[in-house]
Amino acid sequence: MITITPRAAEQIRKSIDETQSQGLNLRIAVRREDDGNFDYGLGFDERKNGDTHLVSEGIGIVVSEGNKDFLLGAVIDFVEINPGETRFIVINPNDPAHKAPPQES
Repeated sequence: MITITPRAAEQIRKSIDETQSQGLNLRIAVRREDDGNFDYGLGFDERKNGDTHLVSEGIGIVVSEGNKDFLLGAVIDFVEINPGETRFIVINPNDPAHKAPPQES
């Protein structure tokens, strides 16, 4: 359902240690904006009734029932946007703003 890349998992583990969030899961949420595009939220949280629970790269992930269909096939990565500027990104084929990578010939 949702995949975390090894680089993102490494950064998530650092964040867990820095925020003393051991024992919590990574919650992934999505909200549809007025223009139809998706806005994502990531944070550490406990599993709640009705949540879908997954594990990717050893990281526990929770997604609410209302968000799971929007996140099918999503990939969480941690990338360098500009030199020295890194952040998490969500590559989601369900997002209207998603552009598939070009196919190699």
